[in-house]
Amino acid sequence: MNITEQLRRAERNPPAPFSVPLTDGGDLTVHRWLRILPAKRLVAQGELAGKPVLAKLFIAPAAKRHCVRELEGIEAVLGAGLASPAIISQGALPGGGQYLLTEFLERAESLETQWDALSHEPAGSEPALRLLRLALTGIAAMHAKGLVQRDLHLGNFLMHDGALQVIDGDAVEVLSQGQPITAQQAEENLAIFFAQLNPGWDAWVEQLLLAYLETNPHQAIHPENLAKLIGAKRQLRLENYLDKSLRDCTEFAVKRDWGRFEVCRRSDVVELERLLDAPDQCFTQQPLLKDGGSSTVALASTGVREVVVKRYNIKNAIHWLKRFWRPSRAWHCWLSAHRLQFLGIATPTPLAMVEQRNGPLRSTAWLVTEYCSGVNLLERFGTDGDRTPTEEEAAALLRLFGQLFHARISHGDCKATNLLWRLEEIVLIDLDGMRFYETDSSAWRKAWEADRARFLRNWPAGSPLGMWLDSQLPRSAGL
Repeated sequence: MNITEQLRRAERNPPAPFSVPLTDGGDLTVHRWLRILPAKRLVAQGELAGKPVLAKLFIAPAAKRHCVRELEGIEAVLGAGLASPAIISQGALPGGGQYLLTEFLERAESLETQWDALSHEPAGSEPALRLLRLALTGIAAMHAKGLVQRDLHLGNFLMHDGALQVIDGDAVEVLSQGQPITAQQAEENLAIFFAQLNPGWDAWVEQLLLAYLETNPHQAIHPENLAKLIGAKRQLRLENYLDKSLRDCTEFAVKRDWGRFEVCRRSDVVELERLLDAPDQCFTQQPLLKDGGSSTVALASTGVREVVVKRYNIKNAIHWLKRFWRPSRAWHCWLSAHRLQFLGIATPTPLAMVEQRNGPLRSTAWLVTEYCSGVNLLERFGTDGDRTPTEEEAAALLRLFGQLFHARISHGDCKATNLLWRLEEIVLIDLDGMRFYETDSSAWRKAWEADRARFLRNWPAGSPLGMWLDSQLPRSAGL
């Protein structure tokens, strides 16, 4: 079996270490796989003639076209005088594949890795602003040379020995040979970048553009145009992400057959395997967090951490007839939680979802989420509402309700017990009734006002907390 076919059949589990014969007579030794797109492309840290290299192995039927595009992109970046890992070797693999080797920059760190380390920082924090300004100088330098990255994100930039490096030639496109791209082209490309940040960063876009314009002052960027483009591209990214959360891909592992559908975050598959094989076992433990007719909730241990398992029950035949033809409530909550997280709204991380099926007909379903140890707002503020929020509490309340309002999301059951205080933020739980509205419709306004009123009813209307909330929480117009 040739190398290309062997790597295709390995799917997500290619062997390592692994030896790859090259067309020039040398041998590439793969030490560690960095990224795997099954039967398409593999990226690895390797060694050639005693020197570390970054290897990209293209194994799809169109391998040569993809390799050439990657090579041309890197050459365009280097030809523009921008820093990028040097090309070492390129050629064919036995069986129709292609390889491309570039310099491996030891001690280099992706801006995406640095950004993930700042995930706890609020929008507008100085460390996060510094990182985004750095990325924007790199984007501006590319734009000034007529280049764009169609798949523009923080992972396309590395810091190495104090210098910013551009990587991923596959996404590089030459729009204007050696000349700055137009303002419209720049806005389109910048919108792709900013759309990957949660909406809380939108207020900082104009300030961040100053860093871009210092490096590429050739075109005037119109903030109004950019804001519209960011909104449109973020919505498209959200739709694509929600679709991805239900199919087998790099981030999610899906198993399906006639009697069952299961999706799990790929990073958690090993940890949750035993739990997902028999999710009802955790309900034999006492006490349960909830033991109701429509759902049962338990706290379970994976041996690594505690998780919450929620089973959506089918109460009887009539209930099944009402439910079997549509996605389960677990399915709905899985998507709702991913929507919230994508938008930067705090909710326990959804880890896995299972539906019991009979072909296309759905029955009992289970949802597994991380366990959130926060205190609910009824306990934190008390039932009397005899105090107004502290500065930190006020900021968290206004941030959460502002995020929900601007995203046109209604929770559907806005009891204080469904909002938890954790580490100076408010976490939204119990998403069974959550709905998203595409337009500013009367249905959306009624749903928002119902949420608002339900939250206010947690405390007496004349209490200090009740009056403060009524004066501060957003109101929909036209009602």
